[in-house]
Amino acid sequence: MNGQWNQDKEESRNKSRSGDRHSGSGYEYSRNSERERKGDHSEKYLDRDRKYNDRDGRSDSDRKRRADYPEESQSKKPKEEKELPNFSQSGALAKDLNTVNGILLKYSEPPEARLPDTKYRLYAFKNDKVDIIAIHRQSAYLVGRERKVCDIPLEHPSISSQHAVLQYRQVKFKDEYGIEGRKTNLYIIDLESSNGTIVNKKKIPPSRYYQLLVGDVVKFGNSSREYVLMDEEIVNKK
Repeated sequence: MNGQWNQDKEESRNKSRSGDRHSGSGYEYSRNSERERKGDHSEKYLDRDRKYNDRDGRSDSDRKRRADYPEESQSKKPKEEKELPNFSQSGALAKDLNTVNGILLKYSEPPEARLPDTKYRLYAFKNDKVDIIAIHRQSAYLVGRERKVCDIPLEHPSISSQHAVLQYRQVKFKDEYGIEGRKTNLYIIDLESSNGTIVNKKKIPPSRYYQLLVGDVVKFGNSSREYVLMDEEIVNKK
């Protein structure tokens, strides 16, 4: 009887040891399953992700997120900028607007161009002959040999076809008391002519406005004709 009891006790002890080993391996199995579920160190899940990534460049989790939140994927797309209408003048149109009698003008009036308040005149002296040219009826006068476009046509061969411009411009000024005002002055600008423009025996720089005052003497190119600026009211008083 004691032998049977000892045998039953030994079998019970062996089963207990076997159960302990099972429970230990079961713990190891659950821990490995957790690792596989999380994707940690699992070649099986890594291979599956590689397969989906190779297909369209996105992982399965990325595709699922795009399916759950479609507005998020759409917001990442760059917005196409609409081309706004352009109302500026084309080069051809600008050229047409600055063309007179089929000739392209070298000069365009500035925004501050104004009609003069003073009735200026040019007195042209050549030997004993004097010609009077009124220059107060418009804001600008083109000087040169091209008769189709020039307001004051000249004939000397040293003068360019579009030589210079007499331009009235409105400018700001301060009087003796510091009060600001506006007035219209007369300027001359040389249009990069071949032989230049001379004011009071000095050649003026091209493409720059040079103010003219009553009594100034102007010459164009190598011509000996002199143009003296005068005020009509002053002349009439004399």
